[in-house]
Amino acid sequence: MAMQKITVGTVLAIAVMGMVASALSVLVATRTISNTGNMRGIGVGVYWDSGCTNVTSSISWGALDPGAVKSVTIYVRNEGSVTVKLSMTTNNWNPASASSYITLSWNRENYLLSPGSVAQAVLTLSVSSAISGVTNFSFDIIITGTEQT
Repeated sequence: MAMQKITVGTVLAIAVMGMVASALSVLVATRTISNTGNMRGIGVGVYWDSGCTNVTSSISWGALDPGAVKSVTIYVRNEGSVTVKLSMTTNNWNPASASSYITLSWNRENYLLSPGSVAQAVLTLSVSSAISGVTNFSFDIIITGTEQT
């Protein structure tokens, strides 16, 4: 009989631990975030390839989870006759609150690009792990070449 009490107690303990583990797994949630961004180049051309034959007009970042970081490689060509300094901004965030949780950076800020030259650029989108209230978003990316004298 004592053997049965230990076995029943063990079974109860395992059952309770299983229920606790099950309850804890309910607390984990994921969110899929999709996006399509628009690209504009001012004073420069933006392309998918180093030969500058395939114009980049939109970037689809795909489905992203909170805490995700995703990079995309593009090519920027100076299509003018003077050296330009590259910069990038974003605007038209939809919803506007998305810009509080999502950031876009790149490796070519303040880069000097001579006439006719092409620079490989990496755009990196980072989603905060604390993002909430955003399931889909969009925004515009503006890459600008400012004349340097």
